Amino acid sequence: MELIEFGRLSEAQYAELVGDEDDPWDAEGSTLQWRPKDHHVGVRDHDGRLLAAAGLVVADVRFGEASPIAVVGIGGVIVAAAYRGRGLGRQVISEVVRRADDLGPAMAMLFCRPDRAGLYRRHGFAVIPSQVIAEQEHGLVEMPPVTMWRPLNDDARLEAGVVALLGRPF
Repeated sequence: MELIEFGRLSEAQYAELVGDEDDPWDAEGSTLQWRPKDHHVGVRDHDGRLLAAAGLVVADVRFGEASPIAVVGIGGVIVAAAYRGRGLGRQVISEVVRRADDLGPAMAMLFCRPDRAGLYRRHGFAVIPSQVIAEQEHGLVEMPPVTMWRPLNDDARLEAGVVALLGRPF
């Protein structure tokens, strides 16, 4: 297996990862619109098939009344169904965290389902206890999944108050 880096996830790559699954992110009923990720890390097999991927995007976020800051948004973490349970998710998460460190912002953020928060805790992420809102077509919405953050350098501080994403969630 080989670790690769690439830009945006193409339709063909998405199809390769999702296969015939109807809801690989267990998001049935959610109408949230997500921001595309600009960079991805993936694992492919010896035949070149993409088995797992995770995306990164730099986004602006406001914590409380402070001026907006850039954060690295991590999202779209997926492992093809036939390859789950083999550590590929941990591998791509470790790699996106390492690469996030090179992008400049002081912290990384992500959204996940409550049952998956433990995976991200093992990578140094902690739950943001404040309300988190994000932009959608029809206005601001409160984010229902767990929101987590991780410092990428010693300057990272989680400020008190509502966390407002300037744009769609990642």
